[in-house]
Amino acid sequence: MLQTVSPVGRILALNALIWATLSTRATLADAAEKLESREIGASSAALNAEGANEALRGEQVIVPAGLQQVAEAEEIVVTGRASKLYRIGETTSGKLPTAPLASSQTIAVITRELIDDQGARDAQDLYRNISGVSVFSYAGVTARGFRQEENFYDGLRGDPYAGFSVPQLFNVERIEVLKGPAGMLYGQTAPGGLFNYVSKKPSYNRDISTTVTIGSADRIGAEAEAIGTLSETVAGRAGIFYEARDTFRFNADSEIAIADAGATFDTGPFSTTIQFTHVDQNLGGNRLRGVPVDDDGRFLTDRRWNHNEDSDFLDLASTFVQARIEGEIVDGVTFDLAARYNDGAETQQYHEPSGLLDTDGDGVFDASQREFRDQKRAFETWSFGGNGIWSATWGAADNRVLFGFDHYTADLVFDYRRARGTSIATPGLPTPINLSDPAYGQTNPASYNLQVINDGVVTGQRQTGFYALDEISWGEVILIAGARRDEFSDIQAGTPTKGDAWTWRTGLVYRPRADVSLFAQYATSFEPQSASSQDPRAGGPFAPTEGDIVEGGIKTALSNDRIQSSLSIYRIRRTNLLQSDPRGDTDNDGIDNLLAFGEVTSKGVDVDVAADLTPDWVLTLAYGYNDTKITKDNGGGGISNRVGTRFANAPKHQLGFWTRYQIPALNLAAAFGGDYVGSRISLDGQPVRSYMAFDASVMWGIGDWNLLLRIDNIFDKTYAASGFIARTGHFPGEPRSAFLEIARTF
Repeated sequence: MLQTVSPVGRILALNALIWATLSTRATLADAAEKLESREIGASSAALNAEGANEALRGEQVIVPAGLQQVAEAEEIVVTGRASKLYRIGETTSGKLPTAPLASSQTIAVITRELIDDQGARDAQDLYRNISGVSVFSYAGVTARGFRQEENFYDGLRGDPYAGFSVPQLFNVERIEVLKGPAGMLYGQTAPGGLFNYVSKKPSYNRDISTTVTIGSADRIGAEAEAIGTLSETVAGRAGIFYEARDTFRFNADSEIAIADAGATFDTGPFSTTIQFTHVDQNLGGNRLRGVPVDDDGRFLTDRRWNHNEDSDFLDLASTFVQARIEGEIVDGVTFDLAARYNDGAETQQYHEPSGLLDTDGDGVFDASQREFRDQKRAFETWSFGGNGIWSATWGAADNRVLFGFDHYTADLVFDYRRARGTSIATPGLPTPINLSDPAYGQTNPASYNLQVINDGVVTGQRQTGFYALDEISWGEVILIAGARRDEFSDIQAGTPTKGDAWTWRTGLVYRPRADVSLFAQYATSFEPQSASSQDPRAGGPFAPTEGDIVEGGIKTALSNDRIQSSLSIYRIRRTNLLQSDPRGDTDNDGIDNLLAFGEVTSKGVDVDVAADLTPDWVLTLAYGYNDTKITKDNGGGGISNRVGTRFANAPKHQLGFWTRYQIPALNLAAAFGGDYVGSRISLDGQPVRSYMAFDASVMWGIGDWNLLLRIDNIFDKTYAASGFIARTGHFPGEPRSAFLEIARTF
């Protein structure tokens, strides 16, 4: 068992670093103090950006950058528009910084303002805002019908939450979701899309804040951030986050600490940013599985039921360091180079449900058999990437050419020990647990006879890719074409399986007017076959699975950018899926053969809208329709997540909305949102019933103070967020909860 390390020491140490950082900003603080003392008719806290600049022009005083940023932030609270609150001017996940209406890709963006307004702590809190995306399990989602689990950070591989942990959002500035196959830009990826988490960066604009959180279920937390100038050529950022709370499942609680720091060095034409982050996540009574359901998809017991003992846990300790240098080599030629290192370990001891029991013979399951698992996954990853962009004008055409590469290595060491219980209490083995009246503490994991399953098994992954893309803008037309070459290897038990792949992308944008664009794209992706499926005796090695998309739609920024919308229609195919050869062992080597034959086709529509209904009333809406079917099948199985003719946790309809109304005179805003996910099925074919849940937030600003009251699942809806397998049940959604954030800016 990994000893749980309290995060308090790290928090205190980083707190000292933050205040040391703040002390270097005396000049800026003094300037702001002098500015406030001038007789300009209002304090800095009461000025918006326009009012401050108007008053200061008469006084001939320069507003410090930090004060300007505070004023601008207050203006957004008071008179914010959708484009300012919940949208950004350009996306970067396409490797070429591009305005939404100039892109042939569909990229959904979750801004920091939306994260804050919804009180989101981890990625699962935000899926309602992304059309075509719903939760599968842990950090995994269903994206346009396909299961997707890999996350990128600042455009690089190396997920610090790899395993069974969900990405936290404290140090995330925004999330960009690139929908559909993205192999030409990122190498091996799932065909439904990918998540790119863009981290908070150092800035020369002063921004200092502290926040305290209290809430239901003994929730308590605190955070602090400091951003600003360290010298004329150095900007810094430091932040700490800590939150602890009980969760609604029996025995389960959560304690999370994040320490984050960075510095940007501007040296002539180049800028270098170095970042450091450490995460400690200690989850008691975990790893959590679901709650058993009947054949109608209804929970057989209280949604709080937990198969784990109070002593069970899932602990994550992860440290990552990132460096990036960027600049302009010569006029019209820019570049960026980045490296990312991650070292982490996820340790867990928990009781896994291993089968439902009918202990009294009445035909109703009333208990769960369990096994105990002692697991540790230690992972180390390196990721490198670089891009060069050449911009030039050829007559009436503007041209941008992108050249890039990336390289990724990952090594995982897996230790696994297990003790399987029986249907009756047996010394040295886990006891069954009752569904309606669970009796915890009747068993002692220290007495279990553990069987070694994996003793330091090492697996690895290597990938190197080179790519080029050309974008030509000619009047109202934009043409995009690109290609990429990858070489990869997967290592299992010391044996590498190597392969290579080409991926492509073409796109077209036509802008009949400045606020409307029609777009279309074709793009491909690939994923290597599992290393365990590459046995030459079964016909291996096999070519990777492949994905391709045909997509088209319309984007708008109507009414002077007051109505931003995107409608896309797509068809995605995933091919080369391994299936059993119905002829069996054709070469008589004792192993049945496989065929790369299966195909799955996903068709759907995504609709996203962000609109200013009035200057003070904002609405966002995300709707996704998807129909995923098997289109080639030899009857040999092997298509993952398939359940008959449907796919697990793939709803046909998904809808999320968020509306925010503000009263500038009171510096008050209220927001209300809903999340609808249509009916689905679990991996074992049990129905997962549709649900609609509602949430709300109230925001109030008082000078330098800001308050957020957040209520989740207002009507205390009982629902399953997703399904899994029969013996572990469905993952229950959280019941009603609330918390209050009290923040102070300096």
